Amino acid sequence: MSWLPDDFVHPVLVPLPGGAHHLRPIREADAPLDYPAVMGSRERLWTIFGPAWGWPADTMTYEADRIDLLRHEKEIAAHQSFNYALFDAAETALLGCVYIDPPEKAGADGEVAWWVVDELVGSEVERAFDELVPRWIATDWPFERPRLLGREISWSDWLALPEHPGA
Repeated sequence: MSWLPDDFVHPVLVPLPGGAHHLRPIREADAPLDYPAVMGSRERLWTIFGPAWGWPADTMTYEADRIDLLRHEKEIAAHQSFNYALFDAAETALLGCVYIDPPEKAGADGEVAWWVVDELVGSEVERAFDELVPRWIATDWPFERPRLLGREISWSDWLALPEHPGA
C-alpha cells in the first residue's frame, strides 16, 4: 500500500507570496545551484539534520550531491518521497529545500522538514517560507497527521519516538 493515494498529483510549482520566489521539485540538473547552497550553510544544516539524517557531511562532494539529487528526482517521479527546492524567480539561486517523506516514526502519515541558506536566516523570505510550508502541506497534500520536524516537534524528541509500523 502506498503512503499517498494512487490518484494524488504532486504540485509542480508553488509560489511564495510576493512572487519573487517559488518551490518546485528538485532535479539532478540543480546540482550546480544545490551544492553551493548546501555546503555554504553546511555547519548550520548539520546542527539541524546531522543527528537524524547524517546530512550534510563535511566530506560531501559535488558528485555525491548530484547522485543524491538524481535519487530525489527518481523518488519524486515514483511518489516515494519529495524534495522541493526554493528558488528565486529566475532560478539563478537555490535558497533552501522542503522534504516531504513517508513517516519513519509512529503517529504521523507524513513528515516534513525544511531549511533556508544561511544568508536568508531571519529574513522576510524565511518568514514567508515558514508560513507557506505548513499551510501548503495542509491544503495541497493528502495528510491527516503531518509532522513538522524541527518545528512542532524537536529533532531529539522525534528521534526518541517509536518507529512507524510501515517504516
